[in-house]
Amino acid sequence: MNNIALACTAVLGLLLFALGFATSILRSRIGVLSGYTPEPDQLLTKLVRAHGNTAEYAPFFAMLFLYLGAQHPPDWQLWCMAGATACRLLLVVALLAWPTMSKPNPARAVAALGTYAFGAALCVAVLKV
Repeated sequence: MNNIALACTAVLGLLLFALGFATSILRSRIGVLSGYTPEPDQLLTKLVRAHGNTAEYAPFFAMLFLYLGAQHPPDWQLWCMAGATACRLLLVVALLAWPTMSKPNPARAVAALGTYAFGAALCVAVLKV
């Protein structure tokens, strides 16, 4: 198994669980144990969206990373794994650091496009194995 594939999988897993934990802590602090008011400038809304978005992509990326990582991947696949992981981290920063989610921001755009491009490239790599 390739160490880069394992490291990228671990980073995505840690990100997912850290966001879930942060959401639970914030919910406890503000007394909102279920649901949330979807206000794009509120931290809870941003955390819920960051966690949800991570939960949507991290499992499939982990599967791609581990499958390809077991196949002695070429360097371009390893770069795609690292790039996809970096984009997932950037998306979380873009959601949490900007004042509101109601307006586009460049970090979010780069993270989203990178996620799609690296994800598509890794899917094509699976077809060639």
